[in-house]
Amino acid sequence: MSKEINVLALVKGEERYIFLYDDANRTETLRMLGRYAADPQLSFSWYDAAVLSKKIREATVATPAVAGQPLAHVPALSPRLQSRFSLRTNGETK
Repeated sequence: MSKEINVLALVKGEERYIFLYDDANRTETLRMLGRYAADPQLSFSWYDAAVLSKKIREATVATPAVAGQPLAHVPALSPRLQSRFSLRTNGETK
């Protein structure tokens, strides 16, 4: 059984910030973004932390389970495609 590793990267000039994490360490990765942003010795800003944490959260929300398929293997729909589909409730289209 292999674990899938998520990769999140930010390039700022000559600096490279690369975060590798699995689903079990998602929360710790979010905390690490805050620690990096709070460190005055790094060029990593609170804006950088906000953008990257949003990407982590979107990746979590955007991967619904499909019958028998692990979450990491389900491609997320872009917002443009999501708006093209309607939700059926009680046989009606909304």
